[in-house]
Amino acid sequence: MSSFPNKAGTAVDAEGGVWPIRRRRILDWLVNETRGERFIDNILVEMCEKLLSAGVPVARATLHFRTNHPQWIGARILWKEGLAEAKINTFAYGVENTPEFLNSPVNAIHQGAEEVRKQLEGTADGELDPFYQELHDDGLTEYIAWPVQHTFGKRHVVTFSTSRPGGFAGEHIDFLRDLLPALTLVSEIRLKNIMARTLLQTYVGPHASEQILSGVTTRGSGATVGAAIMICDLRDFTAISDLWPRDDVIHLLNDYFDAMSDPIERYGGEILKFMGDGLLAIFPLSKDTACRDLLQAIREGQALMAQLNQEHERNGREPLRYGVGVHVGDVMYGNIGSRRRLDFTVIGPAVNVASRLESLTKEVKRPVLLSRAFVEMADCAKDMDSLGTFPLRGLGEPVDVFAFPEQAIPGKV
Repeated sequence: MSSFPNKAGTAVDAEGGVWPIRRRRILDWLVNETRGERFIDNILVEMCEKLLSAGVPVARATLHFRTNHPQWIGARILWKEGLAEAKINTFAYGVENTPEFLNSPVNAIHQGAEEVRKQLEGTADGELDPFYQELHDDGLTEYIAWPVQHTFGKRHVVTFSTSRPGGFAGEHIDFLRDLLPALTLVSEIRLKNIMARTLLQTYVGPHASEQILSGVTTRGSGATVGAAIMICDLRDFTAISDLWPRDDVIHLLNDYFDAMSDPIERYGGEILKFMGDGLLAIFPLSKDTACRDLLQAIREGQALMAQLNQEHERNGREPLRYGVGVHVGDVMYGNIGSRRRLDFTVIGPAVNVASRLESLTKEVKRPVLLSRAFVEMADCAKDMDSLGTFPLRGLGEPVDVFAFPEQAIPGKV
């Protein structure tokens, strides 16, 4: 919608509406003084406190955002009078199909309503829907919800409630309406920042995403780091892909990656990439416990895989088999690729050794193989089986190889 200034200096849109109805200090603050605040929840809290100071009797406010997140369809930021910090709740996929959501004012806004306004005062028990009844029981007298319309048709929601007898006065509604365009711009910037960070963390991992967001985006940029390296691969995946229905194959892969990935992330490892039915992860040696953390992640991952295999056997399917190769050394960590398409990953001889050890698990029939260099750094030789020295393809010198004791980890290669 285009706009132009009138003689009073107030913006008038092309359809004849006026914004703002009155210029207010809080509006100037939203437009000009929130640049240094990264988080929209903090802005919501400060905005509501300023509203109270300006005489607008806001007792509760929420922002509802749809997000591009692998686990959550959306989030709600909730402020109540007296709270120093907002509460943030996330909502899993599927909530949009529940009766509670379908009958909610938030869904009404998503379906195209331009306003949902509800008087809560003076109602008898049983007259209100459960959502409004809860607000009424909290002492609120009126609720109002409006769309927060971001670019490309993205529609989010802001709500305000009051405990003032009689609800909001007309001047309060005008005051809140004046904030909507500025709140829309301020929230869109923060939400897009959150989405960019979330998407990067989802696809390249937390550390790589921070590097990229800090400006490490040119080809060849990066650093050499010491790391414990883990490469994991699923066996017979080609045969499974040929025999199983597509959706079953995807479900199997997701279960397998959950079992192996959750412990890696829990113990401070970073999964750099999923490669078909395999994954590459590192545990930077900047943390003193990196090697021990990696070992514990493998142990817990293998235990979870054993549980998954028990489920497979109950369903009449063959257990999943896998191989893990572990090494330690310096790796080049950074951007590699073509001029326009980059991959933030690790390369170097140490990665090659881990990959060759993973392949060797097929020959020696042991699911987890570790190099002497890793075992010595982890100080765990006494807990491992020494398998001897093996030549590894592409490497000049043979490598001393160790394996987890067979009784220590369920599952066979």
